[in-house]
Amino acid sequence: MTAPTFDVIAIGNAIVDVMAPAEDATIERLGLAKGGMTLVDTARAQELYDAMGPAKEISGGSAANTLAGLAALGAKCAFIGQVADDQLGEVFAHDVRAGGIAYATPMRAGDPPTGRCLIFVTPDGERTMNTFLGASQFLPPVALDETLIASAAVLYLEGYLWDPEEPRRAMRRAIDVARAAGRMVAFTASESFVIERHGDDFRDLIAEGMIDILFANEGELATLTGESDFEAGVAKVAANVPVLVATRGPHGAIAIAAGKRAEVAAEPIAKVVDTTGAGDLFAAGFLSGHVRGLPLADCLKRGAICAAEIISHYGARPEGDLKALVAARTG
Repeated sequence: MTAPTFDVIAIGNAIVDVMAPAEDATIERLGLAKGGMTLVDTARAQELYDAMGPAKEISGGSAANTLAGLAALGAKCAFIGQVADDQLGEVFAHDVRAGGIAYATPMRAGDPPTGRCLIFVTPDGERTMNTFLGASQFLPPVALDETLIASAAVLYLEGYLWDPEEPRRAMRRAIDVARAAGRMVAFTASESFVIERHGDDFRDLIAEGMIDILFANEGELATLTGESDFEAGVAKVAANVPVLVATRGPHGAIAIAAGKRAEVAAEPIAKVVDTTGAGDLFAAGFLSGHVRGLPLADCLKRGAICAAEIISHYGARPEGDLKALVAARTG
């Protein structure tokens, strides 16, 4: 097996986040599921955008956010995701490449437009996401750069993108390519509603040994395993996944690998401003340590530091110097 050229290559939604503060009354008036993520069509996306106050546009997408964190920590990364040949597509491509991430997926001509996620952030920092996937959901297997996938130590897959048929086939092919090259496959469950729709697929991937690193939060783990008790859910999955990382929001996170368990407390911050991207950046911090062969506890600590940085401001892309933060808080 040849040495990898990239640390992590990710396949995920290529979308632009449109974020605005909102009161709880607005969430209720619009009939939104506070704190969740809902897929919306073109008409609903326009309705919600019209209801937003002054907004901030930031390139997003779960896996792309994770790569932004990894690149900021010095990892060499590449991204595969579909945008349309339009203004938001240009914005997304520019932002990804400006972050030092290799990105060469061809733009898609015509409709639908580039995807966007309309995010309402309430005063408690909770984010309510409404995602129009747009061009992202038409990523075909033919768009994969298989040589690039085989050259990365870790293939990181975003559960959100498992929902549409074309990218689901693309990700299955990517897993085969990574496996054939002897690379690791990491998977983030993304959201409980995705597991409710495709849980059988995910459980099959786990049972077949196709996932080396699984990221899930407490709620996602319960949906995946059918266990309401956290520890019971952990035990059910840890036996079949080489590395399990389970986050618990303000209660920290745990990781289990080869029967060894490590835990980390959440990093203290002055104020939670916006929880968008907390899980994405936790994965970035963890993977930045994992690809370096660091102990589980150190990987978790890096994840907690990155998650704390991201929830201290609006948006799911780092604003602080993650390298400096990690260095200062890990000694």
